[in-house]
Amino acid sequence: MIRKIINGAFRTLHYSNGLVFPLLNVPVPELLSGKGKVKELPKVVKSHGVSKVLVVTDKGIMNIGLAKGLLDALEAEKMNYVVFDEVQPNPTIPNIEAGLAIYKNNKCDGIIAFGGGSPMDCAKIIGARAKNPKQSILKMRGMFRIWRKLPPIFAVPTTAGTGSETTVAAIVTNPETHEKFAVISFKLVPLVAVLDPELMIGLPPHITSTTGMDALTHAVEAYIGLNGSTFTNENAEKATKMIFEDLEGVYKDGSNIKKRNNLALASFYAGSAFTRAQVGYVHAIAHNMGGMYGVPHGLANAIILPYILEISRKDAEKKLAKLAIASGIGKEGESTEQLSNRFIEKVKSMNKNMGIPTKIKELKEKDIPLIAQRARAEAHPMYPVPTLLNQKELESLIKKLLP
Repeated sequence: MIRKIINGAFRTLHYSNGLVFPLLNVPVPELLSGKGKVKELPKVVKSHGVSKVLVVTDKGIMNIGLAKGLLDALEAEKMNYVVFDEVQPNPTIPNIEAGLAIYKNNKCDGIIAFGGGSPMDCAKIIGARAKNPKQSILKMRGMFRIWRKLPPIFAVPTTAGTGSETTVAAIVTNPETHEKFAVISFKLVPLVAVLDPELMIGLPPHITSTTGMDALTHAVEAYIGLNGSTFTNENAEKATKMIFEDLEGVYKDGSNIKKRNNLALASFYAGSAFTRAQVGYVHAIAHNMGGMYGVPHGLANAIILPYILEISRKDAEKKLAKLAIASGIGKEGESTEQLSNRFIEKVKSMNKNMGIPTKIKELKEKDIPLIAQRARAEAHPMYPVPTLLNQKELESLIKKLLP
């Protein structure tokens, strides 16, 4: 009886949000898409009145020279810039504060986020802190707690996965508690997103696969949740179809520019969907795998997704069936049970074909109750999941991930 009352309260909030969210005017970044587009960015930055820009990236990107084209273009445009390349794989509060110090000491007035999800998350919160200096990062945790508009942020993803270039969220790690948390605000949506497939040509296969499955997770969780709209469903369908068609091919041949571009667009579409329709338990659990053990977010999502789809299949059957048809792996007239099962098997086969494991090797059994507790705290009540799980059910599911 108590569980029914609690679940009923959650569902009331989910349905209320489902009515309100489509009415909200979520910003959409200006999009530059195509081969070589990153070289056009400095002129765009100048056009927005920026005089000195902070380039937020990581050592790996700098060491392989991936940012050279952007930096050369900034110099050609006589655009003043400074580089902060200390971004960690899961940016922490001190990591972000270090970037903020570089921004302030060099009197920057704009930010270019260059890299995967971590540089983009780091850049967003640097911008938030720059304009909200009296507000700590911990006080920004949760929804709509950033009061002032950010400096212009320009996002250049170098992986096709996170969709952070179009989302209202940034993920931060608290090193004291080993916990990841989300900061959510419309003000975090970048002003401009640049999708340049040339930047992704050299990605190692395992990064291509896990970031691609990250994007798929965004699309699927947005689609099977309760708060989808015509806009989010269309974007999720487009993203899923493109990922199903092209991800394994790019995993095998990373030099295919056309397919790289398709995957970059798919990531953008998936980001547009989940930033309005939310995600679910896959992300709630994956964030804890990253916070506690440093497991890369895309890898964690890829591993966890099939388990959540299986436990949610009956409640999400009609939507999974519809998504199977929209993504080209099913036909009208087939049973929803057959189609939903085929969709899950497709996800499993993609993971297997790309060498993605079925277990999380870092997971320790003693941590499972805390992981489940934190995952529920993140997911409830804001994630409109198709199947609500209690503490014991989540613990049982997470145990399946043990090596």
